[in-house]
Amino acid sequence: MKFNRKGFTLVEIMIVVAIIALLAVIAVPNLIKARTATQKSTCNNNKRLIYDAIDQWALASNADAGATFTGKTNEIAAYIKGEAIPTCKTGNSTYKLAGAVSNALVKCMSSATDHNTAAEQAVN
Repeated sequence: MKFNRKGFTLVEIMIVVAIIALLAVIAVPNLIKARTATQKSTCNNNKRLIYDAIDQWALASNADAGATFTGKTNEIAAYIKGEAIPTCKTGNSTYKLAGAVSNALVKCMSSATDHNTAAEQAVN
């Protein structure tokens, strides 16, 4: 007797679905964690870029260590490639610049508070 088997049995399909579900349960939390870490790293790199622009602005304008740069965002942005202050990709948030050259603070205005240090969180 010859059987002409076409397709898959229900048990075979259930095993494949179970394996896919198991892989999804393992992979999804890792992907979420990696995405969060990448966003935080990007935000910190943006802040580092802004700090460098503040230093360049201070050198170019002969500003001393106590010079304040509040309200001079456009001048500082000129020292960043693209001539614009970057935005944090978490909610397209902006950065608040405060302080003087010697104690510059760049705060991410994102709702994710883990982007900022304790000193930056104190800035309104």
